[in-house]
Amino acid sequence: MASADKRKQSLYFPEEMLKEIQDEANRQDRSLSWIVQQAWRIARGEIKKFPSVNDVIDGDRDDDRESK
Repeated sequence: MASADKRKQSLYFPEEMLKEIQDEANRQDRSLSWIVQQAWRIARGEIKKFPSVNDVIDGDRDDDRESK
């Protein structure tokens, strides 16, 4: 396993989402950081399927060209 990089990063969550994460962290007796890291590991494959902003913009440009 690669060595852990422990740089600090501020993340901002909507209040309700943060409360849900805190409740889950308390339920599992884990840190907020641990919960978010596990959620990312589980979800990253699905998130990578999302189109990038550039893909959407490029797609819009193609639509504009076809209508002219």
